[in-house]
Amino acid sequence: MTVTLAWICMSLIGALPFYLSKEIPSYVDAFFETVSGFTTTGSSILTDVEAMSEGLLFWRSFTHWLGGMGVLVFLMAVIPSDSDRSIHLLRAEVPGPTFGKFVPRISKTAKILYVIYIVLTAVEAIFLLCGDMNLFESLVHAFGTAGTGGFGIKGDSIASYSSYSQWVITAFMLIFGLNFNLYFLVIIKKVKAALKSEELWTFIILVAVATLAIAANIYKTVSGVEEALRTSAFQVATIVSTTGYATANFDLWPNFSKGILFVLMFIGGCAGSTAGGLKLARLMVIFKIIKREFRHMLHPRSVGVVKVEGKRVSDEVLKSVSAYFGLYIICMFIIFLLICNEPFDFQSNISAVAACFNNVGPGFGAVGPAMNYAGYSAFAKIVLSFAMLLGRLEIYPIVFAFIPSTWSRKK
Repeated sequence: MTVTLAWICMSLIGALPFYLSKEIPSYVDAFFETVSGFTTTGSSILTDVEAMSEGLLFWRSFTHWLGGMGVLVFLMAVIPSDSDRSIHLLRAEVPGPTFGKFVPRISKTAKILYVIYIVLTAVEAIFLLCGDMNLFESLVHAFGTAGTGGFGIKGDSIASYSSYSQWVITAFMLIFGLNFNLYFLVIIKKVKAALKSEELWTFIILVAVATLAIAANIYKTVSGVEEALRTSAFQVATIVSTTGYATANFDLWPNFSKGILFVLMFIGGCAGSTAGGLKLARLMVIFKIIKREFRHMLHPRSVGVVKVEGKRVSDEVLKSVSAYFGLYIICMFIIFLLICNEPFDFQSNISAVAACFNNVGPGFGAVGPAMNYAGYSAFAKIVLSFAMLLGRLEIYPIVFAFIPSTWSRKK
């Protein structure tokens, strides 16, 4: 309840700069934009982003950076707190099927997370500054990449920047889509342990295969191999990391490429990253549960053990992942039904739900990378705002906050 109420209040207050400045006249639109920022979704109602002042563009991108690692995680990093309840706050706010402490003290774990986060953000900003971006552009794009949010400051997102800047952002979108535990292992000089990560190699193979498949599919529509690989790699990285930047209008691509990107919307990044989606770790567990069930059907007396990263996954985690997946599907259906009366086609509405719920940002059709969410009604924008919160906080905190029995006290 604490996490849910904190994020809702944070979004209500964070919308005030947009609304009071009159740069976003509607408070519902300002709320949608702010929720999209804090949840690192990147969906926008702005039809002319370049008309906004630099101050509000900075705040807009900074909401990505704050929401990426989590505001409550930040508070625990700066305000020492090692009570038993602190880990529940981190568990509710840090994405992934499970959360483990790096070190025994919660506040120190939060500090380590934020130090890694700040250093990587600074490194990216420096790399971008070495290209064709000025200091302001470098910072706002580093904020958007670090939080895997994707608010751009130009109408064409990243398309008008140099190939160098596009490659840098591609690399860092993937870096922030990885599990931060791996960076901690590198810091404590356990590089071999980090390189043995099953999730890491699954992520790398997934990105490589998707990039090559799309590059081959769009090759004839671009000027050469480098552009095909760069454009494909950028769009794969932006979708799988749920960042939402764009260098091409992938809504015009062949159906095969669009299909790959649509699937990547649901997969998302690694657990313990700033990315959204179902998370690769959950999908790995789900596939291993299915594999175990098939084996059990063939050999009823066999005892199957699900292992991830060489360790046995407890029955509690298996039940949690299965329940989450079921709840995930139910929430998707409900959100879609709530907005299906909007004056857009099926593709636009279903991709809008998928993009908001998975914190991706752009979808297809009316909400494609060259479009925005301005055409949706106030009701639909509020529904999609809560879809973004559901996706960012991974359903349970939001659901529990609206169950009456959660608020009752049993003596």
